[in-house]
Amino acid sequence: MVKRPGLRKQLLVPALLAALFALAYYTLRPFSPPPPPEDAPEALKNSFLAYWWVLNTLFVLAWLAFSFVIVRLAGEAVFHLFRRRKGQDAPRLVRDLFALVAYTLLVVFVLKYFYPNLSLGALLPTSALLGVILGLALQETLGNLFAGVSLHADKPFQVGDVITVGQWTGVVEGITWRAVKVRTFQNHIVLFSNSSLSKESIVVCPRTNANARLVFFSTEYSDSPAKVIHVVREAVRECDNVLRYMTPNVRIRSLGDSGVDYEVKYWLQDYARHNDTDALVRQRIWYAFRRAGLNFSYPVQVHIERADAPADRDFDQITARLSDIEIFSPLSRDETETLAENATSRVFAPGETIIHAGERGGSMFVIHDGEVEVRVGEDGQERTVNTLRGGDFFGEMALFTGEPRTANVVAADETEVFEIGYEAMKHLFDTNPDLADALSRTIAQRRAQLDERPADEQETERAASGLLASIRRFFRLN
Repeated sequence: MVKRPGLRKQLLVPALLAALFALAYYTLRPFSPPPPPEDAPEALKNSFLAYWWVLNTLFVLAWLAFSFVIVRLAGEAVFHLFRRRKGQDAPRLVRDLFALVAYTLLVVFVLKYFYPNLSLGALLPTSALLGVILGLALQETLGNLFAGVSLHADKPFQVGDVITVGQWTGVVEGITWRAVKVRTFQNHIVLFSNSSLSKESIVVCPRTNANARLVFFSTEYSDSPAKVIHVVREAVRECDNVLRYMTPNVRIRSLGDSGVDYEVKYWLQDYARHNDTDALVRQRIWYAFRRAGLNFSYPVQVHIERADAPADRDFDQITARLSDIEIFSPLSRDETETLAENATSRVFAPGETIIHAGERGGSMFVIHDGEVEVRVGEDGQERTVNTLRGGDFFGEMALFTGEPRTANVVAADETEVFEIGYEAMKHLFDTNPDLADALSRTIAQRRAQLDERPADEQETERAASGLLASIRRFFRLN
């Protein structure tokens, strides 16, 4: 939005001129000569009249400059009330027309007051002829003026709206009596004359409106549409600048030659950022597909046998990472490998939320690569309380006791985590019932070490007993 000059700057020039003319008038007046007698020489009479003409001119100019100050103060008061009632500034065109009419009326009033014998009617024939000449010379300018008045009356768009005119799309930065100023998304300035704009078809995306966007993608025929729709909807609704209260709509557009064609429709908070949001939506869909095991389709002329990911390498990485986790130290080598077999690798984009505070979960996460931020809400604002990196883990209480998540965990960089679910731990507890007791003691000792208070053996024992009871209840162990 274009900022208008401040009131002080608007008043500075006319106020200085008024003071200058008034100072000159009151400085010269004491030196004015007395009226000459009737039999005085003609030169003396002319000198006297010239002196008083200069004084009167200075006095009138001071009043005219002071009138300009009055007009601008009145305009500021009127349009301040307009802003309070409408919640936005009046269009530039309205402000200019108000100033033009007010200045004209004040100039006429001042001239008639100080020159009562001045006949404005005698100027009408000349002004009519002059008006015809100026009308022909300024035909295009006047067309822009009246087109601007028409645009203001219809109010098809406001400053800050995104409009498309022909090949140009951008944000409206100004509306004047002559043209509309638009800043394109390449940061170029385009000026549309009001007369030409009134003849064009204009696409308007109001800044106060929930404007929608469409992003297209395709999947392989082997991927379930129900799964695709759910995965994409959840990925898109978490994107920045996407309205949370309007659920994204994922639909099948067509059954193509190479795959199923989809479109996702979502609504933006700020349409001026739609290019960046489109890119973010495509990025989040890619990461969501990778985590969900979905595949994008691509044109195929010959069958290509795609090599699967090296499972042995992934298994060894997961096993090595889980072996370094302190709370899994009671597990034997075979039990760690069993847990690694059931763990799932997931990759999150920067800014994606991995877990949400308050949601129930039955899994924990081990960070393999990247960085996450642990955030808690305070007074409606999120605050980062911890940063975790490779080798750290989170969400263990939800896995072992089913407790709701206590914080949001958001990926700070592209982050790969290993997710360990309920069924994997349930299998280990069923095969080794004593494992629950060992894990509860290890977790209780770790939490005591993280506490700022000195560790108390009896308190740690009570915490381990309570945790063991929760584990047995959650996993239905005897």
